[in-house]
Amino acid sequence: MLVGHIKEIVRHPIKSFGGEFVQKTKIMEYGLYGDRSHAYLDETRKGDFLTITRFPEMVRYQARFTGEELLEEYPKVEVMTPEGKVFDWEDEELMNELERKSKRKISTIQYTPSHVPIGPIAVEHILLATDASLNHVKEIWGKDEVDFRRFRPNLFISLNEKIPYIEEEWIGRRLRIGTEVEMELVGHCKRCMIITVDPDNAERDPSLHKTIIKERNSNFGVYASVIKTGDIHVDDEVHLL
Repeated sequence: MLVGHIKEIVRHPIKSFGGEFVQKTKIMEYGLYGDRSHAYLDETRKGDFLTITRFPEMVRYQARFTGEELLEEYPKVEVMTPEGKVFDWEDEELMNELERKSKRKISTIQYTPSHVPIGPIAVEHILLATDASLNHVKEIWGKDEVDFRRFRPNLFISLNEKIPYIEEEWIGRRLRIGTEVEMELVGHCKRCMIITVDPDNAERDPSLHKTIIKERNSNFGVYASVIKTGDIHVDDEVHLL
């Protein structure tokens, strides 16, 4: 059954940094090609990942791949700072800036195109959200706009029938995206303080999290496990199997 199409594809080459919007990419066994494949480690916390939770301004740094998506190695990862400067992700000046702002000693870690463990990705391979659900959140929150980037989905789906949270009813079933990719929806995404951080200015508004807790039992979006890998594109049809 055709339920909608892919409106946006977003991957995050660096964990907790702003993501990049892509028109097409590969779905690997671990999720989107290169998603959370690079990360900064917080050496003040025994090598835990440095994340928005402890350093909200990370959302204002934009990371992207520059080059072809090879299976042997990742393209170069480029970072644009909030001030518009562009660095290689391991550039010493960038690292010094991040350490100064976060007040933490950091180091880097990266994985391979064939394997990114669940740790940096989160709970599951892919996070999906829908336009109907986002519009309902806007209504119950009572603000003019709700930027879907707050929720950091990989796939943002435009539904044919605008039924809020219909994706939650798909848990336990499979979706086919385009002609190749299949994934199984496996559970709710429980939300934390990260959604309170404005992706443009890093300012926090706790009222959004409180609204999601009260009205949605902390849930927004659903996780999916990859069943069949392949290529996906913006505007690909989404079929419920």
